[in-house]
Amino acid sequence: MIGEIKDWWDQAKRDFISAKNCFKSKDYYLCSFMCQQAVEKSFKALILRHGINILKVRDLIFLAKKLNLPSDLLNKCDRLSKVYIETRYPELPGKPPFKKFNVSRTKDHIEIAGELLYQKN
Repeated sequence: MIGEIKDWWDQAKRDFISAKNCFKSKDYYLCSFMCQQAVEKSFKALILRHGINILKVRDLIFLAKKLNLPSDLLNKCDRLSKVYIETRYPELPGKPPFKKFNVSRTKDHIEIAGELLYQKN
């Protein structure tokens, strides 16, 4: 179990590094997606640490509630959780993902992910 927790945590940290690399290369939609992925994987590592089986869920709010995170962090999870779908599908209303995301929006996602990634629950 310890090895599995470490694998999830290591992948979360690597996804966050990849998010920052995407930001530098101006791939903003991909940066936001990788921020969501990093947080999801870090939450799953924490859930495993608590002895709960991994849940095949992408919803950060659901995962955060399993970790009993406070409401201010749940609000941040909500903002980042929506990115999972929005960054992936060009057929959603509006612009395709690579046109929807910009510097300021993505910078917000990096800040949120940085805060959520290092929760000590």
